[in-house]
Amino acid sequence: MGDKWTRVIEHKFTDQLAKGTLELDTLRCYLIQDHRFIDAFVVLLSSMIAHARSLKDRIPGAQFLGLITGQENTYFERSFEALGVSLETRHTTPNAPAMANFENLMRDAAASGSLGEMLAVLVVAEWSYQSWGERVLPFAVAEPFYFREWVDLHSGPYFGSVVAYLRRLLDAEAAYMTEAELAAVHRRFQRATELEFEFFEHCYVTAGGGS
Repeated sequence: MGDKWTRVIEHKFTDQLAKGTLELDTLRCYLIQDHRFIDAFVVLLSSMIAHARSLKDRIPGAQFLGLITGQENTYFERSFEALGVSLETRHTTPNAPAMANFENLMRDAAASGSLGEMLAVLVVAEWSYQSWGERVLPFAVAEPFYFREWVDLHSGPYFGSVVAYLRRLLDAEAAYMTEAELAAVHRRFQRATELEFEFFEHCYVTAGGGS
């Protein structure tokens, strides 16, 4: 996968989150920005489901969509309350450049009409999180919930099945694509990986998170 992938899945944010040593201002920054991904992510995932080639290929994505809009969204709301993040703060905090760029990437991929490009962005988003989630799970603290539950949401058999499903669809879609289309998919994958790293970095600069 290369150095770009490694620096995402081994980022200090993921270790500090799992150990419960992450500065709370850094976590607040991350959660505010990451919660803003949900709308564009739902658009992208819904578009992928609509463009999938069969009902069999749509069902796991539709089930995952329910988790994103249910359990995951609820995690954010509970965390904001526990961490004292007001609605005003959530609404007035400026968008991080990486968040805005990733949101644009997701919406652009959704509008492209290319199932491969949609899947490329989804695979990066979910596979990278599974990779670090499984890596840190063995030493993740049990409490507070806003540390542990974010790890749990991105590890374990169910989430692993979602990642395997997305990767399988992407691999299968390659058979239908031209060389130019494959190159576009590769560009989406690389750009999404770069933005995942930039997103982690943003909250350390903004909130002054330590090493």
